[in-house]
Amino acid sequence: MKLSCCGYSFRDQLTSGKMTMETFLDKCVELGFDGVELTQYYFPEESDQYLNHVKREAFKRGLDISGTAVGGNFANADAAAREKQVRHVLDWVEKSAKLSSPVLRVFAGGQPQGTDLETASAWVREGLARCAEAGERYGVALGLENHGGLTANADGVLGLLRPFAGNAWVGLNLDFGNFTGDIYEQYRRCSPVTITTHAKVTVRQGEGREFVDYRRVVRIMREAGYRGYLAIEYEEPGEALVGVDRFCAYLRGCLVDA
Repeated sequence: MKLSCCGYSFRDQLTSGKMTMETFLDKCVELGFDGVELTQYYFPEESDQYLNHVKREAFKRGLDISGTAVGGNFANADAAAREKQVRHVLDWVEKSAKLSSPVLRVFAGGQPQGTDLETASAWVREGLARCAEAGERYGVALGLENHGGLTANADGVLGLLRPFAGNAWVGLNLDFGNFTGDIYEQYRRCSPVTITTHAKVTVRQGEGREFVDYRRVVRIMREAGYRGYLAIEYEEPGEALVGVDRFCAYLRGCLVDA
C-alpha cells in the first residue's frame, strides 16, 4: 500500500485562495506522499488545457494522481436532478481519464422522504450502471464511498454493490472514518470490494469520536489482498498542514510494522 493526500484535507486553504492546485502538489511532495486525490470542487477551471496542466504538474513532481472525486446524489427523488447527477459523473469520468486518474469517487445519497428503500437503491444502481459503461470505455473505475445515507453501514454498501460483482469498473471507496459501531468487522466485510480508500484520523461513535487503529486496518486490508492507496482525508481541528504531516508519519509506520 502507498500513501496519497486528498485535496479535501486542505479544503479551507484551497477555497480561500491561500493554496493553489500547484502549491497543494508542492506540499504533498514536501510531506512525502506518493500520490494525490484531486477533488472536483477545488478546480478553478475544467478546460482540457487546465486538466493537462495539472496532470503535467503532478508528473513533474513525481506524484501519481491516485484518484479524482465528485459529490452528488444518485438517489435524488427528482428525476431531472438524478439525470443531472449522472451527467455530471459522466463528464468527470471523461475528465478523470484526461488526468490519468484510475478511479472516480462518487456518492450514493440518502433515502428520500416518502420513497421506499428498494426504489432509492434501484436509482443508485441505475446511475452506477450507466456511469460504469463510460468508466469501462475511458478506463476509469467508479469508487462508491460509504458516506452515510444508503451507504451508512456495510449492509447498505454491499447491497448496492452486489449487482456489480465481477464488474471491474465499480467498487468501493472505503472511508475508514464513516462507519460507526463495529467498524473493524465492517471494514473486513467490505475489504474484498474495495478499490480505493480514504483514511481519517477518527471515527464517530455515539456522541464522541475515537481514533482508528490503522495497524489493525492495514492487516485487514492486506488479508483481503488490497495493494492500493491509503488517501488521507484530514478533518481534525487545528492546522491542517501539521496534522496531515503527523498522520502521514503515523500511517507510514503502520505500513512498516502492522
